[in-house]
Amino acid sequence: MEIEFSPSRRSTVGAEWELALVDRRSGQLASVAERILEQVRPDGEEEHPKIKQELLLNTIEIITGVCSTIAEITADLAESLELVHSVIDPLGVELFSAGSHPFSQWYEQKVTDKARYAKLIDRTQWWGRQMLIYGVHIHVGLDHRDKVLPVLDALLNYAPHLQALSASSPYWGAEDTGYASNRALMFQQLPTAGLPFQFRKWSELEAYTADMFTTGVIDSFSEIRWDIRPAPQFGTIEMRVCDGLPTMEEVAAIAALTQCLVDDFSERLDDGEILPTLPPWHVQENKWRAARYGTDAIIILDAAGNERPVTDDITDLLTRLEPVARRLDCVEELRGVETILKYGPSYQRQRAVAKQHNGSLKAVVASLISEMHHGIPRV
Repeated sequence: MEIEFSPSRRSTVGAEWELALVDRRSGQLASVAERILEQVRPDGEEEHPKIKQELLLNTIEIITGVCSTIAEITADLAESLELVHSVIDPLGVELFSAGSHPFSQWYEQKVTDKARYAKLIDRTQWWGRQMLIYGVHIHVGLDHRDKVLPVLDALLNYAPHLQALSASSPYWGAEDTGYASNRALMFQQLPTAGLPFQFRKWSELEAYTADMFTTGVIDSFSEIRWDIRPAPQFGTIEMRVCDGLPTMEEVAAIAALTQCLVDDFSERLDDGEILPTLPPWHVQENKWRAARYGTDAIIILDAAGNERPVTDDITDLLTRLEPVARRLDCVEELRGVETILKYGPSYQRQRAVAKQHNGSLKAVVASLISEMHHGIPRV
């Protein structure tokens, strides 16, 4: 099976941001996506080009076009957000983004009435119905197919960094799971989700995909839901590790970090360098550590088993990537990673709010809604 990769202009960037719809009074999820999508749909069009439906009716997704800079990403997302807010305000509905809703129950949520979603639920049953989760996906353009798999493998070294910074799903069904990102471990229960295979040749990816089609596991390449995957039709590598991010500032920071990493790898490949990789068992362990401990995780750095606190490694990484950020005009956005480290990722902020309000998870939802409007609280 041949998979055609359509090369992109190097290091172009795009984002997908999943947003929860919640009742303003109760803080419970609200299954009103169809009403919102209908109201934002341009006349004569089937759907809005950048405001999309998702698996559950309590969710919408806003996406960007192909952008050159992170500033373009934020401007694009802000325009869609403004339109959505103009529709939801009269409905008594608010938005937030986090890896999960702190207390709404998965079995009360309604699935979007589309054939592809019905097929997913029919196949995955209990696990599929539990996917009450939200994420952020970042696409970065690659100018040659031969870069895709080396870049994917190299990005796996930094998946725990991105997961720790974005971790925002400590609660599930009104309980503290003890994890920074419960979403990370929930999502990997779906077929073809979780960590990617580390193929060395494009032909190996093609053979795997052919097997998935032949055995009926997938009907399209997009049903391969890896944490990091190629997006051949867009000519990108797609980073799907991150939990939902509550603020535009965090989306910009994660997008900048992802863009800088991919551009750095692309440059090094052009210079003839062989990019560093980790054994799959270390990659798997790092994912679990980041999901469990967030920014308190100690990650494995290399095949020799050397370890280091993820925050120390992030700090050095930001210094190393600063020249890349200057080249890509995202220095300020990349510094947003320092802000996340300073004030804590969302999972820490959520737990702090709950503690301040005698365990109230409704207060946590209110704080997430406030952050969507006002940004990370500087407390």
